Order: sequence, then C-alpha cells, then structure tokens
Amino acid sequence: MAEQPSMTLKQQVYSLFLGCVIPNRFPMYEKATRVIMQKLNVELKNMEGASCCPAPGAVRSVDNKIWSLLGARNITIAENNKADIMALCNGCYGTLSDVNHSLKTNAQLAKEINDDLAKINRHYDGSINVKHIMEILVKDISIPRIKAAVTRPLGLNVAIHYGCHLLSPSSLRPFGGNFENPRFFDDLVEACGCKSLDYQERLLCCGAGGGVRGSYRDISLEFTHQKVHNMREAGADCIAVACPFCALQFDLGQNEINEIERKILDPDEPPYKIPVIYVSQLIGLAMGIDAQELGLIKVPGLQNISPFTDTSPLLSKLKPMPVQTPTEGGAKI
Repeated sequence: MAEQPSMTLKQQVYSLFLGCVIPNRFPMYEKATRVIMQKLNVELKNMEGASCCPAPGAVRSVDNKIWSLLGARNITIAENNKADIMALCNGCYGTLSDVNHSLKTNAQLAKEINDDLAKINRHYDGSINVKHIMEILVKDISIPRIKAAVTRPLGLNVAIHYGCHLLSPSSLRPFGGNFENPRFFDDLVEACGCKSLDYQERLLCCGAGGGVRGSYRDISLEFTHQKVHNMREAGADCIAVACPFCALQFDLGQNEINEIERKILDPDEPPYKIPVIYVSQLIGLAMGIDAQELGLIKVPGLQNISPFTDTSPLLSKLKPMPVQTPTEGGAKI
C-alpha cells in the first residue's frame, strides 16, 4: 500500500534545541529545519530559556557534575513541553542524550541533580527522549516519506560527514549498531536524488571537537585537510553535514587551509572550495524550496559570516525543476 500524504498523518511534535553554534553562526540551519519540518507536518516547540548544552569536550572534561546539572536543566524545559528533544548539533545531542541516559539509569546521580534543580524550582522526571535530527528524519519520519516529498531530485555527488557524537558511544546510539560502515545518512541523501560518494577515511573526525579547534587550530586543520582532500579526489560537488560545528570546520576551515602563512596547503595543490550544506538545506532543495529561503545564498557585502565557502558552484549544478503539466481532469490554468 502506498504511503499516504504526510498531511493525513498524525502530527509529530518535538522540542527544538538550537544550542550555541546555530544561533550565533548558522541561523539558516534553524530556518531550513523549520521550513522542511512544516512541510513534513512536524511541529517544533521552542525551548524557552535553554542554555548551552553544555559542550561535551569542554565542560564534561572539567566537571562532570556541572555538565550533568546544566544538561538536566535543559532537559526539564523539554519535559515541560511534553515533547522529545530534536537536537541539530552532534555535540548537543551527545551531551543531552548521555546526560538523559545517566540520570535515567543512576538513581543517586538523579537525586543529587534534582536536589540542585530544586533550588531553581525545577525537577528532572526522565519523561522525554533526546533525539538527533538524523534519528527523527530516518526513524520517526522515515526515508520513504521524505522521498515522497521530493519534487526536485538534485543530481549531486555528495561527500557525507557523519561526525563523531552522532555515532559514538555506539552502545547509546540508536542507528542499528553498524558503526564501521553506517548507511542511514547515505540513504537519506540518495532519497534526495543524489549520489553518496565513497571516499577514504569517511568516518575521520572533522578536527574541530574536544577543544582541538580552539586550542590547536593548525592541528585541527590537518584533519580537515585530509578529509577535504579525499572528498575532492572522489569528485564531491558538496559536503553534507548534520552538525553545525563540523560545518564550521569544513566551511571556514577550507579558507584557513588555503591561507599561505599556515603552510598547510601543498605548493602544487589548488585551493579548496567545496560548498558545505546542512542536511535540512539539502532536503529543502530537493523539496523545491528556494535556495535563498534556505540560507544558501549570502547577501552581497556581508563579511565574516557563513557560508565562507561559495555555494554558487553547488547551486549551478542542480537539476532544473521539473515542468508541472496539468493532468486530465485537473484544475485549469
């Protein structure tokens, strides 16, 4: 039986957790997510008063109790919404998912956290789940349902970057246990009419996480250089990501690799300029949504904001929108 249109399905509801990087660097990812979710009949509730997740690579390594407390406070906001969390960032997902698991399975820790939360009139109940947008797209909404919403197969060669916290620790992630060669992101990209490229070291870290970008910039860029080199060798039209911090590392990072004074680019290498696209933007393009509305076109004259890597080569390669012709018995134009 063919799947029914999404408008006939019961509306799904989530608490949208934006984190820090998206509001400050990539507000277009929020816009793209809201637009495609509306088309998929998904309601997104705001998380009023949410803070940094907090970042797993920084706060957790300094004070696990504070990390858990701040994460728990964010989770209580979603509990008040009575809606599972949709996280748009791998790091935010890693923190909130792991904190939620720890508090659900460690009664003593949950008691200590609730004792502190009581001071601000909050209580962690353990009543909601934390989900990454990829889990929601693949498992809750489903790839067939997304494919049915595609009106413009894109015809792009896409280099996918999964990112670290999306896949590990594997015992706490919901993607079927195959972490040596995951396919769910590939399947989603291919549902949009793209080819997902196989390239060397596709699961290598982008280089940004764990505070490496902030403390050892050029070391982090060596990871990025290795990845974008392999992506270019495979013929990538773009890099598809599901995490804004990974996006920043590939987007701004390519410009940093190209800087002569860093001496990262080999003398005989051409500069790197592979456009970077967030999963919601890719799906939006395949749904026929305008690139400007998805934040893929920078307003002329704006400086020091994303996208740092020009997206026009990507947009110029898109297949044209199919011509809509009236069907017999349809509305007359």
